Amino acid sequence: MKVLLIGSGGREHALAWKLSQSPLLDTLYAAPGNPGIAGCATLVTLDIDDHAAVSAFCRENGVTFVVVGPEAPLVAGIADRLRADGIAVFGPSKEAAQLEGSKGFTKDLCARYAIPTGAYRRFRDAAAAKAYVREQGAPIVIKADGLAAGKGVTVAMTLDEALAAVEDCFDGAFGAAGAEVVVEAFLDGEEASFFCLCDGKSALPLASAQDHKRVGDGDTGPNTGGMGAYSPAPVMTGAMVARTMKEIIEPTIRGMAADGHPFSGVLFAGLMITAKGPELIEYNVRFGDPECQVLMMRLDSDLLPLLHAAATGTLEQVSASWRDETALAVVLASKGYPGTYEKNTPIRSLPDDSGHLKVFHAGTAMKDGALVATGGRVLNVTATGETVEAAQRAAYAALDRVEWDNGFCRRDIGWRAIGR
Repeated sequence: MKVLLIGSGGREHALAWKLSQSPLLDTLYAAPGNPGIAGCATLVTLDIDDHAAVSAFCRENGVTFVVVGPEAPLVAGIADRLRADGIAVFGPSKEAAQLEGSKGFTKDLCARYAIPTGAYRRFRDAAAAKAYVREQGAPIVIKADGLAAGKGVTVAMTLDEALAAVEDCFDGAFGAAGAEVVVEAFLDGEEASFFCLCDGKSALPLASAQDHKRVGDGDTGPNTGGMGAYSPAPVMTGAMVARTMKEIIEPTIRGMAADGHPFSGVLFAGLMITAKGPELIEYNVRFGDPECQVLMMRLDSDLLPLLHAAATGTLEQVSASWRDETALAVVLASKGYPGTYEKNTPIRSLPDDSGHLKVFHAGTAMKDGALVATGGRVLNVTATGETVEAAQRAAYAALDRVEWDNGFCRRDIGWRAIGR
């Protein structure tokens, strides 16, 4: 099978690494890719926003399956164009991708189908949103409705913080994503990420993970795209997974189909495990980043037939097996992230990969023959171990061998699991 992978981040490097191991694979192309992905795929220069050009490349090169990594092309409708041209694609339609593309769309779906989530209101006017915030009080959650690269959510612990977040959204801090704001109740509990493959009518549970969104140790500072993750999440017991499937995932799949938007791809449920049980914080319509990295390190099965089954409506014919060990990823980011940071700083040396260690590239590039950091989140140092502590020790020992003067990281990834 000839496959095209869309994307250029750490998530896509993890997917490329796992896909490249499949005996079913003939050729793996990646657009635009990164230096890490270049080690396991052929990089091609394609404007992924030009859906016609992507489709033409597939037809001209015999590509029969496309795996879309990031959310933006899905929300823009790339899967619709590819399917219309007879190319199998892993990822939802534009309509179904609204589960991530619009926070309000998802909250309305939850209300229609009694999916547990925090109470909410939608606003297109700052004054009305502020009045509602004052009425509800803090803590409270303010969300830009659209895609904001993981940074459009404020968990406001004070009224002033909440009002400022509303102003940020309507003042354009998140561009068009903030034209509408969702204000929702604060949920108290432990967060977890849960992943399922879907083919429009059925779901295959994958695994759980726990992300670390805040930039600083102890979960302090502003939200980021994610500073590290580990899998599995201890809070997602067998009983909790069963409840999540019954109360959240299955009603979502039925509801999306009933509404005329059957969901195909990976459903990433951001959960809060409260005293009442699992409640949905939000959906993403792609693998998490850096959660994908730890999932791929633990996946024992061949990834390619799993994704292809989701894309072709044959998910009931496949199953996934997992390694028992823990995987833990630490993000090395550019100093200043998630604010402004210097680009094109040299990365002089990386530790060698092994069976239990992998360095996934995210924001890197080759410049004049040398590896440089070009993004905010740059490298994902990922290790496995029999326990969270063992995986954490291995990941940080490898991270300390990276020679990059402009990098920083959190030193406490996995702290919640270790605290148990």
